[in-house]
Amino acid sequence: MTGTVTNWAGNITYAAKELHRPRSLDALRSLVADSAHVRVLGSGHSFNDIAEAGVDGVLLSLADLPSEVEVDTAARTVRVGGGVRYAELARVVHRHGLALHNMASLPHISVAGSVATGTHGSGIANGSLASAVREVELITADGSTMRIARGERHFDGAVTSLGAFGVVTALTLGLEPDYEVEQHVFTELPLQGLDFETVAGTAYSVSLFTDWREPGFRQVWLKRRTDQLLPDFPWAAPATEALHPVPGMPAVNCTQQFGVAGPWHERLPHFRADFMPSSGAELQSEYLMPRSCALDALHALDAVRGTVAPVLQTCEVRTVAADTQWLSPSYGRDTVAVHFTWVKDTAAVLPVVRLVEQALDAFAPRPHWGKVFTVPARVLGERYPRLGDFTTSAVELDPSGKFRNAFVRSALELP
Repeated sequence: MTGTVTNWAGNITYAAKELHRPRSLDALRSLVADSAHVRVLGSGHSFNDIAEAGVDGVLLSLADLPSEVEVDTAARTVRVGGGVRYAELARVVHRHGLALHNMASLPHISVAGSVATGTHGSGIANGSLASAVREVELITADGSTMRIARGERHFDGAVTSLGAFGVVTALTLGLEPDYEVEQHVFTELPLQGLDFETVAGTAYSVSLFTDWREPGFRQVWLKRRTDQLLPDFPWAAPATEALHPVPGMPAVNCTQQFGVAGPWHERLPHFRADFMPSSGAELQSEYLMPRSCALDALHALDAVRGTVAPVLQTCEVRTVAADTQWLSPSYGRDTVAVHFTWVKDTAAVLPVVRLVEQALDAFAPRPHWGKVFTVPARVLGERYPRLGDFTTSAVELDPSGKFRNAFVRSALELP
């Protein structure tokens, strides 16, 4: 693997002594065992240097490993290889008459990278993507394979691990019976008088979108399971044309709207698997807070929308159920997630990111680990009550720090 490697957005160019795309687990084990510092690239859909290997490190892509997707219909589980993306996984699972409980907006991202950074989806009763994990298989610092199952020591640190425990080569996920979903889109939901809990609970998955140029939300996307009641949504008008979450963008790459039922994996994401949603000309930030604070947090953002709007493409508001992963932004609390898709201008965006963090500070926001944020380590430590347990596990499993890069050491104050 040679040449310059960047993330999807192109705002990060990775430094590494060596870049490798191993084709077998044996080759991967040898690379890990023989290297002093190792990081895994994933699908590159992160917006900070979480995957940075450093000039003396080895950067690994697992994309060329065998694409393992092994469904156990009796146990309702699937074992998925570390380089597999959600679109590929979902198609195989669906063919077996089973389903994942949740998906992120993009089906193009890798399964292992998504759960390692706390990526989620939406729904007041739906846990993050990591909450589906039943077992983690990883290569540790000496090149050996370790399996950690749910309920075992280290498990709640090993799933959303930021890559600090080892190279994840496979995950086993829990499944449920297949289901279909309809997507209904509404426009112009007022912020004034908003009953957030009721709106967020209207469908299986709910997303609110705004450009913050005016108070309120330009779009509401309701994703209803067809085995649930049809949502009654009297607070906004039904859309009269297919819409893209970013105002003015064509909706051709978005999943089917207007209540046309389809398989779960073709409706829960916002974007179709056979289209890329954009060119990558964007930056992203996201902050996750207690759901009980949702309305106050939205009003705090409305108070600074005049500064936010000029560098914003769209802002999405979703909910996530509490989970048990020590470094999950939804750890221990039902959550509201506020996501920002910024223009691709780091110099213009960073001051606004800091302003947003200040506006939300009273609600103890936890930033998404794979996106742009400036929250200092000492503050992050206060917001993750099991950070000490995570640190203990990370040092025990990787005493030399082979898998800890500058981002991990700085964000978690690890040696």
